[in-house]
Amino acid sequence: MVLAELEVFQSRPIAPTRRLALGRRELPVSPGPGFGGILLGGVVAGFTERIDDDLHIDLLRLSHQLEQGLRIPQPRLRHRLQVDHVGLNRRVHRLVAEGDAVRFELDDTPGTSPAPQVLAALYAAGELEPGPRAAVMAVARKGLRWRGPVDDRLLDFLTDEGGSWFSAGVADPVEWALGVLGLGGAASARPDVQRRFRELLRAAHPDHGAAHEGAAQRIADLTEARRILLAS
Repeated sequence: MVLAELEVFQSRPIAPTRRLALGRRELPVSPGPGFGGILLGGVVAGFTERIDDDLHIDLLRLSHQLEQGLRIPQPRLRHRLQVDHVGLNRRVHRLVAEGDAVRFELDDTPGTSPAPQVLAALYAAGELEPGPRAAVMAVARKGLRWRGPVDDRLLDFLTDEGGSWFSAGVADPVEWALGVLGLGGAASARPDVQRRFRELLRAAHPDHGAAHEGAAQRIADLTEARRILLAS
């Protein structure tokens, strides 16, 4: 199952000018940063290590400019963003779920230039609505700090503040949240979510007789489930 997808077009290696364009985007970002934000962070992390260290400060600066909705002068990192993709090579990056596993599928076929992949991910984040944009850009900036392979450790790094639902390897955070709060198979009204959260939080707290072991994780899961349902 494809959870998120980003299509990027880049100049051919022999092209005299460096250009890139954004193609199709399937980037769900609710509840933030969503699978779309995690994919964009993964794309940034997967290619940033191959970009000259001297240019990393420019990428960080660009991320803040895009988050603020500023007009971006071109080119950036010697690559010019354009609308059409005639004559450009196509790359497709995905976040996919297979059973209980979630993994990145980053297109790194021969001839893939790292800079346009990272730039495209940042530009895609910058085109999001202001609400989710900040959360997604925060994950993208975490990707800028990553040094290592694209594996489960990267997923943990990008999502360690993004909620237990992702660590559980589920494809639908709302479904996970409903299960945690025991609210059945349909979204509930806000007062029902709040009431159920308070009931379960009290039952899970050691001050009210619950075991200390596992209490912190249980409380964290309940809190995250409430956040997801109130944001959905």
